[in-house]
Amino acid sequence: MAEETRAPWLNHMALTTVVLAVCATLSTFKGGSYSTLSVISQAQSSDQWAFYQAKSTKQHLYELQVDQLRLQALALAPANPAHAAFDAKVADYQQQIARYNGEKKALQDKAKELEQQRDDAKAHGKPFGLAVIFLQVAILLNSISGLLKAKRVWWTSIPVALAGVALFANGFLSLF
Repeated sequence: MAEETRAPWLNHMALTTVVLAVCATLSTFKGGSYSTLSVISQAQSSDQWAFYQAKSTKQHLYELQVDQLRLQALALAPANPAHAAFDAKVADYQQQIARYNGEKKALQDKAKELEQQRDDAKAHGKPFGLAVIFLQVAILLNSISGLLKAKRVWWTSIPVALAGVALFANGFLSLF
C-alpha cells in the first residue's frame, strides 16, 4: 500500500490542537479553584458578619443594662451607699461595651478582607471560564479542519484560539 502524503499544515494544526487542549484543561482547573475560593471566602465572610451581629447584640444588652442601672440609681436616696455599687457595675459594663466595640471592629475588618478575597477570586475566575469556551470552540474547529482537510477552517480557528489564549493569560495576569 502506498503511504498517504500528509500536508504540512496538518502537523501545525495537530500541534495547535494539543496546545489549546492543554490551555483549556489548565483554564478549567484554575477557574474551578478560583470558583471554590470565591465560595469559601463568601462563607467565611458570612461567618464573620454573624459573629459581628452576635457581638452587637451582646453589646446592646450591656448598653441596656447600663441605662437600667443608671435609672435605678436615680431612684436611690443621694446618701445611699448602694450608689458606689451601681457606679462600679456601670463602669464594668462600659468596659464590656468598649471590648465589644473593639471585637466588632476586628470582625468587620476580617469580613471585608474576605469579601475582597472573594471579589478577587471572581475577577480571576471569570476570564478562565470564558477562555475555556473560546479554546473549546477553537479545538472543535481544528478537529473539523483535520477531518475535512480544509485549511480554511483551520485559519478560521486561529482568531478564536488567540482570543481563548488571551483570556487564559488574563486569568493569571488580570490585564483587562
